[in-house]
Amino acid sequence: MNKIIKIGITKLNNQEIKSVDEIKVVKGKGILGDRHYQDYNDPYNQLTIIEKESIDQYNIKFNLSIPYLAFRRNIVCEGIRLNNLVGRKISINKIDLEVIDLCRPCKHLQENLSQPNIIKEFLRSGGIRCEILNSGTIKLGDAIEN
Repeated sequence: MNKIIKIGITKLNNQEIKSVDEIKVVKGKGILGDRHYQDYNDPYNQLTIIEKESIDQYNIKFNLSIPYLAFRRNIVCEGIRLNNLVGRKISINKIDLEVIDLCRPCKHLQENLSQPNIIKEFLRSGGIRCEILNSGTIKLGDAIEN
């Protein structure tokens, strides 16, 4: 069974992502208290999810121990292949999400982590971007249903 193992937000860009036990998501706006939350928010900025397994594989390959939230995604999950969900609707604790695209790594992340290979290594495994279709709460331990 898949589940959410980490949730993180930050109020301002370029600040450390803080671990939380739950988040409140608002349709069309994003995650309450997160840096990207705003009225009429671009769906690409509303919610991001990454696989624990991708981060683990990277850490093993390069003998590192970069924490999950350092990859700056809102949700870290385990036990589900996210790339297969692009273009589909999923739900987490009765929150409906539309998976609109892969969440590709950026130069900022690469510089933040001081790892010159982040973009190359996470180009196809950097997670997904989701549009929030209804409001509610997402908690640690919730499953992703598709």
